[in-house]
Amino acid sequence: MNKIFILLFTSLFICSCTSNTILEKPENLIPKDQMVDVLTDMFVAASAENIKNIDLKRKVNYYPLVFEKYKIDSSLFKESNLYYTSIVDDYEDILNKVENRLKELDKKYEIEKKLEDSISKANLKLKTLNKEKSTD
Repeated sequence: MNKIFILLFTSLFICSCTSNTILEKPENLIPKDQMVDVLTDMFVAASAENIKNIDLKRKVNYYPLVFEKYKIDSSLFKESNLYYTSIVDDYEDILNKVENRLKELDKKYEIEKKLEDSISKANLKLKTLNKEKSTD
């Protein structure tokens, strides 16, 4: 998750360094609320790249799956992202929403992990008790 926040703040820093030039609005601009969704999934995809997947593979490019999920292509994403970066206040708002969602996801998965760990510990204790009973 630290990499995500570094990317997020780097993007925010780059946005703050842009000129005051606002680009022309693209024809098929991704709406702001959908852009938040896309960027959230892009950050998750970026962080998942170094984690082994179900096939035990690393360095898997998940970005095409994000584009497929939202029925967009990389050029539309780039155009929309470039447009929003030219409007610093809007992009800062988008990035803040992305950061909040990532924090919520992190909390959710931490809770799930703790629950999973407690279930595993309980199962282990149960197996140990059953073995002790069967040896008596």
